[in-house]
Amino acid sequence: MGSNFKTMKKKAIIISLSGTTLEKREKNLIQNESPWGVILFKRNILSINQIKSLIRKIKKASNDKNFPILIDEEGGAVTRLSKIFDNRAYSQKFFGDLYVKDRKLCLSLYKNYIFSMCSVFKSLGININTVPVLDVLKKKTHKIINTRSYSKNKKVIKILGKICVETYNINRIATVIKHIPGHGSSNSDSHYKLPIVSDAYKDLLKIDFDCFKGLHSYFAMTAHIIYSKIDNLKTCTHSKKIINDVIRNKIKFKGILISDDISMKALKFDLIENAKKSLEAGCNLVLYCSGKYDENLKLLRHMPYIDSFTAKKTSEFYRFLR
Repeated sequence: MGSNFKTMKKKAIIISLSGTTLEKREKNLIQNESPWGVILFKRNILSINQIKSLIRKIKKASNDKNFPILIDEEGGAVTRLSKIFDNRAYSQKFFGDLYVKDRKLCLSLYKNYIFSMCSVFKSLGININTVPVLDVLKKKTHKIINTRSYSKNKKVIKILGKICVETYNINRIATVIKHIPGHGSSNSDSHYKLPIVSDAYKDLLKIDFDCFKGLHSYFAMTAHIIYSKIDNLKTCTHSKKIINDVIRNKIKFKGILISDDISMKALKFDLIENAKKSLEAGCNLVLYCSGKYDENLKLLRHMPYIDSFTAKKTSEFYRFLR
């Protein structure tokens, strides 16, 4: 269970499921096509017993007790567990605003909040949450980010981002810092259209990119954004230049890099092309969120097994879970 051999034989993709039960063909897909992990959405979650049962079945199909089960539970506007409890009050901005009013109270509440969230994840069988959002709020930031960001103030983002990652790590739940190297300067929503950021490289380095530095997160998720002063042709997810020069060399992110959802409109190719171009550019895993069986199957058939870097990092993550 969870041996190096097992972590090697995984395809470089995180898939998603269609509904609240594991269909027989989805079970076969996990058994036979070896996705790296599964991400859960609101459409997959009805009740505590149902989600526990679904996760058990996923892990059983993968024959792997550490099988990565991800969720995007940021609190505030982005909550997948809303049928189980109400997490809408606790957006990242809620904690960012509280920090400005009362630092000590904020840090104590925020840590308690994360401990509570982790106990929920543990009881359900979830081992990765895709937080924190480290995008800087600006006048021009698209409303898709809005209360998902801690603050307009880089210092507040860095402090709370660090608390978030460290507190999750203490609880043995992994984090995914996002949207690396920064979505805050974008004035459009990458779910529907490709955002282009034309800020000067030095300004981005000083503010947006800096928020991602110095964090010990096992995972990061890319932004589907063109930073035209760095690479004016390719979105970050498909840009070798941004992934190498900015994410790996300037931000010095050492973990597993996951693409944002490859079915988003910001990426202009078909799913297979979007996935392949992400891996070629330097993403270690691609993320597919639409949960359609045929697309899962097609993607899995076209995806390579993870490379040795990703296998090594996956083994480290598995050890961390123990």
